[in-house]
Amino acid sequence: MAQTFHWGIIGPGKIAHQFAQDLEQVPGAKLLGVAGRNMERARRFADVYQAPHAFDQVDDLLALPELDVVYVATPHTQHAANTISCLQAGKAVLCEKPWAINSSEAELMAHVARENKVFLMEAIWTRFLPTTQQILSIIKEGTIGEVQSVKADFGFRVLEPDPESRLFNPALGGGALLDIGLYPVFLSQLLLGSPNDVHAHARLTSTGVDTETNIILDYGNDQVANLHCTFGANTKTEAFIYGSKGTIHWHGRWHEPTHFSVLLPGQGPENYFFDYESHGYSYETQRVQECLAEGLTECPELPLDFSLRMTRLLDAIRLKAGIIYPQDKPK
Repeated sequence: MAQTFHWGIIGPGKIAHQFAQDLEQVPGAKLLGVAGRNMERARRFADVYQAPHAFDQVDDLLALPELDVVYVATPHTQHAANTISCLQAGKAVLCEKPWAINSSEAELMAHVARENKVFLMEAIWTRFLPTTQQILSIIKEGTIGEVQSVKADFGFRVLEPDPESRLFNPALGGGALLDIGLYPVFLSQLLLGSPNDVHAHARLTSTGVDTETNIILDYGNDQVANLHCTFGANTKTEAFIYGSKGTIHWHGRWHEPTHFSVLLPGQGPENYFFDYESHGYSYETQRVQECLAEGLTECPELPLDFSLRMTRLLDAIRLKAGIIYPQDKPK
């Protein structure tokens, strides 16, 4: 009989709804309970997805003995505290990105996970998409040669910015970089590793968060990444991976399971299309369950050290761009 994993969700917001919908498609996954600040909202969420438990206190969710793993979907600034509570309770965690506001929080989270020998992974769902797996395979085969540069963007227009909203409030970790710029930064780190030098410029709001950030990462050896994120325009949201022999063009909404083309000199594009019937979170969820079934405390494809390096890189970008959060200031 296949193993059943009982999931909990902390933070019944928009992304949690999408995650719960995808969870229903994952074999062996069962939503056991949800915790939120508002009991009525948590109960409505639980009713929609037929979860037997709803709470307005995280500790009550973590007290369920049959709970195996928790998806943390609260605002950025609550990720570290929620994750640490889960880990100390012995519950595996899939924490929504960014898993921490800064590297100080991230290092503490990783330390607690390792000290308690409990599984922890940042929910960078793009890492597990079929498109990503196929692209990595093509690069490994040498089809486009050595990767020389990466160009990626992510942007959408916010028509009426609200300084108190999650996107613009610094106390909630607002700004384009941590919300959507993380995707281009992730791609550059996945393909090129950690850069030698960071250049960044941001357009800041009156609240101090970025509505647009431009980033150039220098890796030496003639390797470079040119990255962009914005709340000010509906960009094409595409990515290009330039190699010594050819190019991969990851088409619009590239961070989702869409399609891409391989472009080689003197040849027409070779197109790869991917059909999917979910929001895309089912792939990371399935991989978490596989890791838990194997008794792993880290995912080989997305280990804690990868997320730690990326958080430090995001810190370096923010430092260059002048993006400062209350959590960055000495207490």
